[in-house]
Amino acid sequence: MENRNKNDKRFYFWQQWLFYSSLLFACAGLVLAFYGNNPIFEPYHQLLASNFFNRNTMPEETHKLYTFIMGPMGATISGSYLLLAFIARYPFKKKERWSRNAIVAAFGVWFIVDSIVSVYYGILFQALVLHLFISVPQKALPLIFTWKEFEN
Repeated sequence: MENRNKNDKRFYFWQQWLFYSSLLFACAGLVLAFYGNNPIFEPYHQLLASNFFNRNTMPEETHKLYTFIMGPMGATISGSYLLLAFIARYPFKKKERWSRNAIVAAFGVWFIVDSIVSVYYGILFQALVLHLFISVPQKALPLIFTWKEFEN
């Protein structure tokens, strides 16, 4: 009985982690959509400018397009993480296996495609740092530590 209670507490921690971190990422997506050219994202912008244009800032003629692209990208990030938050809040919390599998499938495809494109274009920071320090703690750890809870 004590072991079950311990497992329930661990599961609840990771379920809450997934829910609240997803809400945080959904909010970050909105910031990116409406204010993507801000000082918080400046190091990333500099990395892209350096990689694609061999300079420290984006060329002036690309500013409007880049700012526009931040809108749909931020909206997509916000929407996908809001969906993840709802999955974490309801079916994942009920330990419905499909919810775990949906998270693995959806973010697995994203991870693979994003990594391939990032490596292809030489944006190793995105492929390594963002995935290892954001994706793994945010999505992979909750899935790893709760995986067996969905086996019943």
